[in-house]
Amino acid sequence: MANKDQIDGFNFEQRHGKERVRVGRVWRSGEDGRHYFVEWNVSISLLSDCINAYVRADNSDIVATDTMKNTVYVKAKECSKQVSVEEFAILLAKHFTSFYPQVTTAIIKIVEKPWERISMDGQPHDHGFKLGSERHTTEVIVKKNGALRVTSGVEGLAVLKTTQSGFEGFIRDQNTILPETRERMLATEVSASWRYYFESLSSISNQQLQFTEKYLQVKKVLMDTFFGPPKEGVYSPSVQATLYYMGKAVLGRFPDISSIRLKMPNIHFLPVNLSSKANPVIVKFEDDVYLPTDEPHGSIEASLSRTQSKM
Repeated sequence: MANKDQIDGFNFEQRHGKERVRVGRVWRSGEDGRHYFVEWNVSISLLSDCINAYVRADNSDIVATDTMKNTVYVKAKECSKQVSVEEFAILLAKHFTSFYPQVTTAIIKIVEKPWERISMDGQPHDHGFKLGSERHTTEVIVKKNGALRVTSGVEGLAVLKTTQSGFEGFIRDQNTILPETRERMLATEVSASWRYYFESLSSISNQQLQFTEKYLQVKKVLMDTFFGPPKEGVYSPSVQATLYYMGKAVLGRFPDISSIRLKMPNIHFLPVNLSSKANPVIVKFEDDVYLPTDEPHGSIEASLSRTQSKM
């Protein structure tokens, strides 16, 4: 997405913004005495009518990227009550498209660092936090006419199960050495993003959006579908099938989500068999000793959207 113009006989596209603006925000609750903390990494991209800056060295229509950075801190300060990462992105995008006549579209991407409240002796700490693993993400696009697109997501959701996974019936040719199996370890690092149905700022003005709660609920559905019940689990015939089950479960559970995209690399744990001429069985693999690997790994991704979705 970019502004497109005809300049000097060329097709010309441009945008500008500020990347990796890091901000931490603490809210101190007067009711329960607890502190609430978030750390966000904000990226801003503006589509604006500032062609003269490129072709005539005239910067009079440019919103300086340093101003964008400062605006993040100003808006964080103005949020006197705790807001979700999605709400903050919408607030920023609304500001840039309404405050500056030149700006036609604002694209805000934010990654939330996974700080989690600690517990001591079973009691949540009022102001103590530890760093978790998976990250909450969002991308918000707002146009000057009020059009809105909100996508939320999770990155780095590392999950593993030691059984209830197999891979059979795939194409075999002269280059295939992978054995078929109904018993293997399944590990992946889920990246998922889902788009909400609403398409304008006016459509959300009076809604209780509860983005953080929805993020936690979607993440739970993804994990529940991957793992299955605590005792018996659920069989995975392939990463592809499990990915589809997970996406389908999210769309089935949340009618306000119009589409979901999933990326699930197949992170391999290789069976360890060790032998030598003197000792043909040093280690015999019996679904117990593995070599963890990072690369190469399988890459599986897909998206599901409702037939009436505009994604």
